[in-house]
Amino acid sequence: MNNTALKINDEKVNNLPPVDDIRYITPDTAKFEKTAGGFVSLSIKPDEYYKRVNLYRSFPHRETRKYISVRNSEGKEIGIIKCIDDFSKEEVAIIEEELNRRYFMPIITKINSIKTEFGFFYWDVETDAGPKMFTINGGHSSVISITETRLLIIDTDGNRYEIENYQKLDTKSLKLVEPLI
Repeated sequence: MNNTALKINDEKVNNLPPVDDIRYITPDTAKFEKTAGGFVSLSIKPDEYYKRVNLYRSFPHRETRKYISVRNSEGKEIGIIKCIDDFSKEEVAIIEEELNRRYFMPIITKINSIKTEFGFFYWDVETDAGPKMFTINGGHSSVISITETRLLIIDTDGNRYEIENYQKLDTKSLKLVEPLI
């Protein structure tokens, strides 16, 4: 496979790396550790060391434990973890902690109110992480359907909130969120 344009859903996608150019990070050659400063470091045999790496889910809503992109501090991809469960318990705990920190996303369980003012929606909600108040931009671009019933809400600061199944919300919450879907 060469580095030419591919057609996906009638759109050209340029500059995709060939599949055989993907570097997979495996427990046979790589070791994740927590630094004294609380960062995640990576050693790759025989002599590669990254004092700090960042972890990103390639498919954050469908594959939370697979295809994890490992990047250096400048954001350049070092490689991909096919599945975090292939690593030791200690390393899985380090990887999970870092991913949970990056992808912290409270689950909205109840909507107390949504007020509109000057094109913004001000939410007052109950979540699995406690009560939260946040603001989203007007329009429907901040409330995204992930499935027929699962919603992702992105506030003006880029924080994410999830409603696992909006149809299971109480009647008041359902009436407040339905116009935004």
